Amino acid sequence: MADGTKIEWTDATWNPITGCAVVSPGCTNCYAMKLAGTRLKNHPSRKGLTKDTKAGPVWNGEVRLNRQWLDQPLRWTKPRMIFVCAHGDLFAEGVDQVWIDHVFAVMALAPQHTFQVLTKRPERMREYMLGMSSRRGFIAGYGALVRGGNLPDHYEAAYEAIAKPLPNVWLGVSVEDQRRADERIPVLLETPAAIRWISAEPMLGPLDLTSGYGQLDWVVAGGESGRGARPMHPEWARQLRDQCAVAGVPFLFKQWGEWVPQVGAVDGWTIPDDPEISRIDHRDWEDDHWGEPYRPMWCDDLDDDTVSRVGKRYAGRLLDGVEHNGFPEVRR
Repeated sequence: MADGTKIEWTDATWNPITGCAVVSPGCTNCYAMKLAGTRLKNHPSRKGLTKDTKAGPVWNGEVRLNRQWLDQPLRWTKPRMIFVCAHGDLFAEGVDQVWIDHVFAVMALAPQHTFQVLTKRPERMREYMLGMSSRRGFIAGYGALVRGGNLPDHYEAAYEAIAKPLPNVWLGVSVEDQRRADERIPVLLETPAAIRWISAEPMLGPLDLTSGYGQLDWVVAGGESGRGARPMHPEWARQLRDQCAVAGVPFLFKQWGEWVPQVGAVDGWTIPDDPEISRIDHRDWEDDHWGEPYRPMWCDDLDDDTVSRVGKRYAGRLLDGVEHNGFPEVRR
């Protein structure tokens, strides 16, 4: 966990639960999975959570409760946006329901913070939220204990807080393409929540959110970074931005990732005057997919349906010259 993070849409990460399993194409290059199998593979919170393959470390489906970190948000007094289980999934198949109760107890007793939950298992999240009221007593009891001894005022505070969806908890789903949007967003909209949001990152295809989904409260989008990153077509990002503008939904463009639209396709972006950056991979859009990378010497005379691999640092996060930092209203 970290009090401070480079993730553009949050202030801190909190990892009371680590570990996961691959469930869809968006998981292929998961940064948390790669980290758990490399630099952090011997850390007690990550050890044994991945298996080695020819493609690199892959989640093995095991999950872990990190009790030593459960009360961390209670010790942060300054209000923060906190990404919950950034290195796992709170609603993954192997996560014990009691562990989820523990996490919600802490969130109920930290109203100064905003907790951002993101899952690829919306069905389990929906069922948990629909049944949470029946577990109020247990959740409140644990909250009182972790807060500092089984104190009646802490119990009552937690018990009262979870009588309805916590105003400081934002529930979201990852939707990397239209198929995953069609599968996950309708379930999200059936889930009791103060704020419902989606993360289209990595964005692996166009998304149409204009019909059938009701009202979302926030949309985050971005391209993929890291080794093996897949490019995002510039029009996918533009279309999603425009849909949000029409619907009045806050939109945050997180990053282009490794691949940036060809010079001139995005106003305000230029390749640095550096021969190592100028001799980079390019891909062209062919019918309905990106072609294989190729390496021209320079970047002249390439059309707007070409993307260039320059790395996250150089690609930045300007979409047509604008930095999009939309957020829903914080409720506490």
